[in-house]
Amino acid sequence: MDAPIVAITVYPQHARVTRRCSVTSARVEITSLPFALDAASVRVGGTGDALVTGVDVGYAQHAAPADATLRALVEQRRTDQATVDAVADEETAATARVDLLTGVARRSGASFAKALADATTEPGRVEEVSEALGTQLAAALKERRTLSTRLQQLREDLAALDRRIEGHSAQSQQDSATITVKLDTAATAEIELSYVVPGASWEPGYDVRVRGTDVTVTSYGLVSQHTGEDWPECELTLSTARPANTVVIPEPQPWYLDRRQPVRAMAFAAAAPASPAAGAGLAGDQLEAAVAQVEQGTTAVTFKPARPVAIPSGAQGHRTTLAQLDLTAELDYVTAPAQGEEAYLRAKVVNNAEHPLRAGRAAVFHDAEFVGSTYLELWAPGEERELALGVDDRIRVERKLVRRSASKATLSGQRRREVAYRTTVTNHSPREAVVTVLDQAPVSRDEAITVRDVHATPEPAERTELGEFTWRFTTAPGASATAELGYRVDVAKGVELSGWRE
Repeated sequence: MDAPIVAITVYPQHARVTRRCSVTSARVEITSLPFALDAASVRVGGTGDALVTGVDVGYAQHAAPADATLRALVEQRRTDQATVDAVADEETAATARVDLLTGVARRSGASFAKALADATTEPGRVEEVSEALGTQLAAALKERRTLSTRLQQLREDLAALDRRIEGHSAQSQQDSATITVKLDTAATAEIELSYVVPGASWEPGYDVRVRGTDVTVTSYGLVSQHTGEDWPECELTLSTARPANTVVIPEPQPWYLDRRQPVRAMAFAAAAPASPAAGAGLAGDQLEAAVAQVEQGTTAVTFKPARPVAIPSGAQGHRTTLAQLDLTAELDYVTAPAQGEEAYLRAKVVNNAEHPLRAGRAAVFHDAEFVGSTYLELWAPGEERELALGVDDRIRVERKLVRRSASKATLSGQRRREVAYRTTVTNHSPREAVVTVLDQAPVSRDEAITVRDVHATPEPAERTELGEFTWRFTTAPGASATAELGYRVDVAKGVELSGWRE
């Protein structure tokens, strides 16, 4: 019996397929199912006066591909190959005619010359024969060119079809599975069955659009499925749950320490491979319909797109929109002039949704301009994230070396280097700008190298033991702010300094 697909739930590594059909007999077989379906995941429910007395999962071997789409492609290829062979035969015959006429013309040249030399031969007759031969040769050449062009096009189309078959057959299987449902009576009933198949997954993606202090985060799911069966337009649900074949809570085992024993030669017997468990579960409860909203469960979040979606087998990264979040950002700039004299616009955003956002790639737009891609880590509700929005040339940054000195070895044998840098930030934008300036002083990892007299002006907002300094300036339009950092490095006698940079 044909049981159409009515719902799909896609997990990060699997998919649950739900089919439904009406029956009037006590035994129902649903055939041409994916060979790789998990038999332990099969569930049968429904409505009606009958009771489910048994569910069996069987497998069938086929001479032709089990997938109907792949079978149609293979049959189309047979037809197209026959057409290619027929045109190739016609081209071969046309080539033979061209060769024959060319040979006749070559051999007839001398005969025509003799005939024209013979006074008894009418010149018009020779010309008539020559023109007839030329006309036939031209027609044969034209036919061969036409057939060659058509044959080339047919072969290109066949090659394209082969690529489609190759891509489809890589995900399809020659064999199929069959689910048999047994009822206690032949009453009319509505049967609904579901099963889990591998080869399907989804991952999140995001579009982040910043307009002033308004941030819009549009999340979407990228669905890929290579299950061997096409999913028609039906209810699609994306879930963050991760079903496992075996769910076991880990428990610590005793950790023993013992004396090392000498290695002895031992013989090992190969363990027999365990036979896979084959069976099917039975659930009498009717499946609940997915709701058209985001649902936060105990351990997972589910998304149901606003409209039914069709996804063919072989689809890679099929995009469907999930949700849109309207957030408010706190904008500022950050610059690390020791690495580059650019100021990056940064947006600090708090996730105000009730559910976390899975980690995924994000395309970032500032107003209507695409500024680049980033990777969003797992974003929990209420958690703050920083989004880089690209370089803003209206915030100019300049870092100068304002003091530099190096001394030779003193009586103690030490050598000394002393530098100071000044960073100037100028706001050329029409709005007030908050700029974070990051700089650093070197940190010694050798007792013969000492960093001394580290001074920063003005006093930084933050400083760490790893030599990192952070200033935060609020600059009005047209205004500037300056930060200065200086330090001295003493190097012991006979020590070569490594890692120094200016």
